[in-house]
Amino acid sequence: MTLAAFIGVALVHLLAAISPGPAFVLSIRTAAREGFAPAAGLALGFGIGAVLWAFAALAGLSLLFQVMPPLFLALKLAGGAFLLWLAWKLWRHAPEPVPAPDTNAAPRSGGRAVRLGMTTQLANPKPAIFFGAVFIGLVPATADWLDRGIVLVNILWVEAAWYIVVARVFSLPRPRAAYARAKAWIDRSMGVVLAGLGLKVALD
Repeated sequence: MTLAAFIGVALVHLLAAISPGPAFVLSIRTAAREGFAPAAGLALGFGIGAVLWAFAALAGLSLLFQVMPPLFLALKLAGGAFLLWLAWKLWRHAPEPVPAPDTNAAPRSGGRAVRLGMTTQLANPKPAIFFGAVFIGLVPATADWLDRGIVLVNILWVEAAWYIVVARVFSLPRPRAAYARAKAWIDRSMGVVLAGLGLKVALD
């Protein structure tokens, strides 16, 4: 693959990552409520999840879905159910005040944050569709496994870097204070968005 091809794949993936979705909603909320470190862990989890989807696409996931449509249906239903569960949690805890940062309290472990980010990414069929339909068309069929390995590394850092930027912005005092003032409204709005995404994922 040429340098232009690598850059093209990275740019298209960045645009897909920037588009609003469950990962973006969860990243904003975690950064504003829990700070930068847990949100950065989420970002790494999102990156790992994206790499797994990309690897699956390179390994023939789109062909598998064509041969076994019930598998894709099961994936959509499971992903939709997970997003609805996240939406319910957001709505239920919306009235609770934002806890004041406590430097003496143990933060959410990095491992838990990474696992949540990865699970969120894997439960969302949007990346499956992107990597199975768009991404796979950008990687030449003649690309060897070294080229594909470089592409996967690019997927990891582009996805993680974007959400680290989001985490940093929403972990700063002013954005955090603005979130605290409108927390109930914002959380319930995000819950509605996640529920809508969950239904859309399950029913489309």
